[in-house]
Amino acid sequence: MIEPHAPAPPGAPPPWTAPGCPGGPARLPVRPGTGRFLVLAGVFVCAACGLVYELELVALASYLMGDSVTQASVVLSVMVFAMGIGSLAAKRLRGLAAAGFGAVEAALALVGGCSAMALYAVFAWTGGWGGVWAGGPRCFLVAFSLATGLLIGAEVPLLMELIQRIRRQDAGGAVADLFAADYVGALVGGLAFPFLLLPFLGQLTGALLTGAVNAVVGGALVLGLFRRDLTRRARWLLLLLNAFVLAVLASATVLADDFERAARHAVYGTDVRVALRTGVQEVVLTGGTEGRTLDLFLDGRLRVSGRDELRYHEALVHPAMTGPHARVLVLGGGDGLAAREALRYPGVDRVDVVEVDDEVVRLARTDPALSALNRHAFGDPRAHVTTQDAFGWLRGAPPAAYDVVVSDLPDPGITASTKLYSQEFYGLARRVLAPGGRLVVHAGPVASSPRVFWTVEATVRAAGFRTAPYGTGGRRAGFAVGPDRTPADRSRAPRDWGFILAARTEPRPRLDPGGPRPYVLTGASLAAGERAARGTRIPGLPASTLVHPRY
Repeated sequence: MIEPHAPAPPGAPPPWTAPGCPGGPARLPVRPGTGRFLVLAGVFVCAACGLVYELELVALASYLMGDSVTQASVVLSVMVFAMGIGSLAAKRLRGLAAAGFGAVEAALALVGGCSAMALYAVFAWTGGWGGVWAGGPRCFLVAFSLATGLLIGAEVPLLMELIQRIRRQDAGGAVADLFAADYVGALVGGLAFPFLLLPFLGQLTGALLTGAVNAVVGGALVLGLFRRDLTRRARWLLLLLNAFVLAVLASATVLADDFERAARHAVYGTDVRVALRTGVQEVVLTGGTEGRTLDLFLDGRLRVSGRDELRYHEALVHPAMTGPHARVLVLGGGDGLAAREALRYPGVDRVDVVEVDDEVVRLARTDPALSALNRHAFGDPRAHVTTQDAFGWLRGAPPAAYDVVVSDLPDPGITASTKLYSQEFYGLARRVLAPGGRLVVHAGPVASSPRVFWTVEATVRAAGFRTAPYGTGGRRAGFAVGPDRTPADRSRAPRDWGFILAARTEPRPRLDPGGPRPYVLTGASLAAGERAARGTRIPGLPASTLVHPRY
């Protein structure tokens, strides 16, 4: 694909050349110094695009599959391994460095740009990551990581060949120049993804736009700077290949909104009323405007179902309200449902809710179904909401300020929640409790995840509490598979909730005889839940800490 050198036409200025390279000197339309600058600028842009693809795979896998540490480890390790293989494979293309680099960039733009949409499609239309095709989506994740890594790895040897053909220099200097541009580009791509692409364009459109930039820069570099090294046929093939890639990416960008709506309906059902991406998470509300039909999904996990939330929130709040309860702190609970139960007690003077996502609080105030379900709890003058991370808020909270602390937080098995189920976190909660105060913790399902549940219990005890574990059944098991990370086999889906009641003295889960009567929770069911939970005990589990999470 490399043409022999032809003499310049009479009267035409001679092309700029650089002798002494294995593939022959490059015949450039610009001076060698300008050519080197353009190649390094291309390296900069391509490196930024490559890191965006990498972060996109990590972010999407963490969102769809949970456990961000595991997903990041899988994606990064597979990609780094593949980059080494790609570098070795690219040695065979050194003699066709310009054409090879152009083809690699076009393929990388197509694979990287479409990876997010393809993975989300597999997730939405195959029943989720635990669906009928059990290993399929995870295999797709590994396959995209492998393909992206192979193509990124192939860039460096080809770019090294091209930059040496412009002006021969010692290998160390060439490597230093190339890697400097590569690392600075990776920095820009790494910062652009969370601060520009993700918040303003979203995962799908951000990846597609990155692919388009990759294709344009790679194609322009080869067809503009090294076009004289290609045959006419090779130039046309590369031009058509890039045009095809850009057409695919442009079409996918135009259809991205429709695709996302269709995929959302495939995951959540057709009755999605609210779907928004906040600065913290994705929030989806499904069902009608009546509270009983509402489902609230946070980052794809079912957090509230109007059909069974009363069982959860009564079991969470009422046992902790037995005793002094004038001042109540709810950590999490931006939906207002835990606050609703606490506000039923006439002796409550103040309920403070600390929620990280102000959009969830806004929906709890204004959405007709959610506000009806929480009985307009945030309109009660005793309720006060603070938008802040619970861990950070507890560090600055006054000591001995609350009679009851309710930890209404996501399941401890979610990596993002690990610090909120740590010994340090419960130590801070203990500090804000008044003498005789009580802490209650949502600790995940007892029956299906006993090790996680009893690790939470061990962690609470390590913070200086006495504990009383208990659970409640009646959890809805028939909700959509996938986004809530439950298996497709509904017989294995969680059917209960587990809680830890804690105090400085030995606590006892019971109902306040002078308090409001729960609608579904009874003293007998509470005692049965305590006996059932104790029957699953796993002794000897270590506590979870910030530096050594155990979940």
